[in-house]
Amino acid sequence: MPGASTPSSYAATNPTKSGDSVLVLGVADGSVLGLDATKAVRAALDDAAKAIEFTGKAGATVRIPSPKGVSADSVLLVGLGSFDPSTDSDPVADREALRRAAGTALRALTGASSIAVALPVSSAEDVEAVTVGAGLGAYRFLAYRTGDDDTVPGPVTVVGPKGKAYTKAHAEGVVIAEATNRARDLVNTPPLDLYPESFAQTVKDQAKSRKVKVTVLGEKELTAGGYGGLIGVGQGSTRGPRLVKVEYSPKGAARHLSFVGKGITFDSGGLSLKPAASMEDMKSDMAGAAAVVEAVFAIADLGLPVKATAWLPLAENMPGSSAQRPSDVLTMRSGKTVEVTNTDAEGRLVLADALTDADAENPDLLIDVATLTGAQIVALGNRTSGVMGTEAVRTQVAEQAKLAGEDIWPMPIPEEMLAGFDSTAADLKNSGPRPGGMLAAAAFLREFVGKDTAWAHIDIAGPSFNTGSAFGYTPVAATGAAVRTLVQLARDAD
Repeated sequence: MPGASTPSSYAATNPTKSGDSVLVLGVADGSVLGLDATKAVRAALDDAAKAIEFTGKAGATVRIPSPKGVSADSVLLVGLGSFDPSTDSDPVADREALRRAAGTALRALTGASSIAVALPVSSAEDVEAVTVGAGLGAYRFLAYRTGDDDTVPGPVTVVGPKGKAYTKAHAEGVVIAEATNRARDLVNTPPLDLYPESFAQTVKDQAKSRKVKVTVLGEKELTAGGYGGLIGVGQGSTRGPRLVKVEYSPKGAARHLSFVGKGITFDSGGLSLKPAASMEDMKSDMAGAAAVVEAVFAIADLGLPVKATAWLPLAENMPGSSAQRPSDVLTMRSGKTVEVTNTDAEGRLVLADALTDADAENPDLLIDVATLTGAQIVALGNRTSGVMGTEAVRTQVAEQAKLAGEDIWPMPIPEEMLAGFDSTAADLKNSGPRPGGMLAAAAFLREFVGKDTAWAHIDIAGPSFNTGSAFGYTPVAATGAAVRTLVQLARDAD
């Protein structure tokens, strides 16, 4: 199942002395950056860039022979776009420019035997950004392809200043990139091989090398425990549901962060069957679960002094002979009853059960992540997630996402949205109004969270799976959306 990975190391050396196959350098406004100490080489590269009219537009690359004074076999120039090396620049925007440039470069260097990335970095945060971008750009998912092993980029060396802070930043960047890539692996795996039981086993396998505790509830335990949402969604499949809990609890942790991720390993729509074309990417409907578990593993790997818990409600939504029907009434884990009016509105049902358990532990922060609504894509597009919830938490998520390099936009939960879930047969129905569907889904979920809970819901329906062309550090297919934001939230809580 795992995708191909590229080793990454850090070096504080003169980039021109690198003996790698390719030296990556950044260009902004027609000038090569990061070679101030070697003016002759910089002048030669500036002349080469000018001759081919390479100005450094974001996303642009060109590979040229190494000029005299450069030990690498060739030089890849990558555009830094709006990157501004002046002291008046926006450091957050500049780090994202570095992150994207590093990712663009590694995507372009398919099969390169070894690579030195020497983008203009001046802080530990810059080094981490380049490391993360390079690690994400180097990602290839080849588990089901034959004869493509030689397309994986070779070892990467990130070049930057000397000092322990920079070495530490690189090491942390490697952890974050690897966690994001593991989430991509899970989402990219076909549903034939990734289903609730196998997903749970993968989590247990990954947990073996970490100081975390994993608990898995099977069908019998879920039925006995009253998890009506999980049982109802999963009962149409021959491969039953699971609830996975992953706990990282270091000594002395003063704060507890709890993450709940939607884990529908394949979504056919159930008896409210989706059109065929709408099912093609539904292996990605567990991207929320992938994000939360890999974020907790990253938090553990970083050794952050916060308690972090991941809840993964896993089910396969299929139209089998035992599938739930529209008009069925489910008794949820919380005790509330829900009338099913649309079996394709299943994600909120499994999330509701897991949110009930997560909220019962009284965490300091409760975040759920889900590929929940097509309305998110209509409202915000394919690259921007929406966040709704407690106002302070909603703002915090958006701010920390920006620092992590993810675009998550704050959205409201209008009070009138809940009325759309009124039912004559139960406390709620599971399908609400179509206008503002993303906001309505959040209103439904809020009914399963305590009024005083610091909570937010992140809808990653569009950003979790890229059906267009690759860009920056983002490949086609699974993106690993939300992993970096959740890790950043844990850092902020430190």
